[in-house]
Amino acid sequence: MPSRFASIKGVLLDLSGTLHIDNAVTPRAVEALKLLRNTGIKVRFVTNSTKTSDARLHAKLSKLGFELSPSEIFTSLSAAKRLVQQHNYWPLLILEDEALEQFTDINQDEPYNAVVIGLAPSKLDYRNMNRAFTALLGGADLVGIHRAKYYASAEGQLSLGPGGFIAALEFAADKKAVLVGKPARAFYELALADMGLLESPESVAMVGDDVLADLGGGALELGLLRALVKTGKYREGDESKAEVPLAGTYNTFADFVDAVVS
Repeated sequence: MPSRFASIKGVLLDLSGTLHIDNAVTPRAVEALKLLRNTGIKVRFVTNSTKTSDARLHAKLSKLGFELSPSEIFTSLSAAKRLVQQHNYWPLLILEDEALEQFTDINQDEPYNAVVIGLAPSKLDYRNMNRAFTALLGGADLVGIHRAKYYASAEGQLSLGPGGFIAALEFAADKKAVLVGKPARAFYELALADMGLLESPESVAMVGDDVLADLGGGALELGLLRALVKTGKYREGDESKAEVPLAGTYNTFADFVDAVVS
């Protein structure tokens, strides 16, 4: 086993773009996940997916052939709900209908004291953005589930992520958003604590296709072993955007696993 992986005890895995792209599995990903688990290395999944509920996400991954339990998946959507509950927010939720299913037990009546925005292509229009702007002017807090610049479609085309919409509201309302998903340090710490590795983050690898949203911020602060894969939203030269050199760049997640077990 190469020295850079000699002390690995856990792996945090991005989902969309790394293990799958929409309904297509990345090359050998299902088999590679099984191989990684067989080494005894702990695995958790950390995702900024906000277009669907956690339950629907788990069902989708299972249908694609991945063997994982719901408790192993850490989503920015669930982190956002936790924040809403902690602060007793009555939020204006700008989310897709399938994601809203996760908030049915949350009071969403006006007056709103928070605006929560995720990746919601069918909801991020002028009307809803103006509703959010009005709520923010009235004193509501702004919560960004994540602020990715873009995401990749099944065809490999990049589409605008929620980051630009969050930035627009920050600018217009002169208010800073609270971010709950990757790359926030606290989000990674939830998964590390669940693995029992919060005190030794240097023994954990983070694997993703976005050098900034997956491998920057908290991943860098915690000293995670950061590995970039050339699938999903990856574009040639992305590795050069890393503030600190990455531990490795691989064509696919399966190639990363091959390097770990070799």
